[in-house]
Amino acid sequence: MPADALAELDLDAARAAVGAAGTLDELEDLRKRLVGKQSVAARVKQSIKDLPADRKPVVGKAVSEYTAAVTTLLDERHADLVPVEATGTALDLTLGGHGRMRGHLHLVTQCRRELEDVFVSLGYRVEEGPEVEDDWHNFEALNFPPGHPARAMQDTLYVNLGEPEQVLLRTHTSPVQVRVMETQKPPIYSVMPGRTYRNETLDARHSPVFHQIEGLAVDRGITFGDLAGTLEAFTSAYFGKQLQSRLIPSFFPFTEPSAEFSITCVFCDGAGCRVCSKTGWIELGGCGMVDPNVFRKVGIDPEEYSGFAFGFGLERMPMLRYGVEPIKTFFDNDIRFLTQY
Repeated sequence: MPADALAELDLDAARAAVGAAGTLDELEDLRKRLVGKQSVAARVKQSIKDLPADRKPVVGKAVSEYTAAVTTLLDERHADLVPVEATGTALDLTLGGHGRMRGHLHLVTQCRRELEDVFVSLGYRVEEGPEVEDDWHNFEALNFPPGHPARAMQDTLYVNLGEPEQVLLRTHTSPVQVRVMETQKPPIYSVMPGRTYRNETLDARHSPVFHQIEGLAVDRGITFGDLAGTLEAFTSAYFGKQLQSRLIPSFFPFTEPSAEFSITCVFCDGAGCRVCSKTGWIELGGCGMVDPNVFRKVGIDPEEYSGFAFGFGLERMPMLRYGVEPIKTFFDNDIRFLTQY
């Protein structure tokens, strides 16, 4: 075989011919001419046995590379032509099918992470604790005296472990505050998001399982004004508009003084509407200055340090932002609701 016989294996010519093929039949004829049994490649390959020993490896490698390259070109062109010829038939591959929807975070989880980011930007740390708690952290250390109604089984879900009514599903995330103060020295700036449980009947605004986020600040010189400013800062950041907070005197065992805090209605900007019952305010949660008795139980000197705490239901925030009701909508796992957010 002449040395220039390899010139017959013209890959550029083969590439041009494959690209010009307009139908599957044309492509199949081209496959036979280029790499079939009677093709140029086949003839060159058969002639290798008659070549000098030093030429056989060179020609054999060239034929193999040519055959592989042309086969790849033919297969790619075949893939391009199949959908074109299938259009209009019973099997229309151009339609693709339904595909798969990409999942995303649940709306409550989105809210939790947004608020965590807000508080981290304010200098707070995110803390977590166990959902199965003991009586000390859930009640005793938070100034709930024995016999307090919150300890009763109609409000608390107790776990059958240890002594009776000593182990329970936490009724709020406040036990995490206790654990933080037990293990960290002031200054403390922390938020505690998480799942909580109460013996509630499911209705439009209540659920036996829900989520809370609480905040705790302990330092020298903390005042009630710091609390009010913090409430306005994070609510404005979450709702994306300047809001004002209103504090109304209330009572909680672990704070003194205590207050319930409301924000200007996010729907009417305080003008009064159906959502806020024409008051211009929407209640969010409870807050107050940490009671000195709580500080003493965790080994913090109330004469040296002061602090504030606040807490509210996480579901409340997206309920207000997106107008979602009832609360059980968050737990129904209805794909029609979840895909909206």
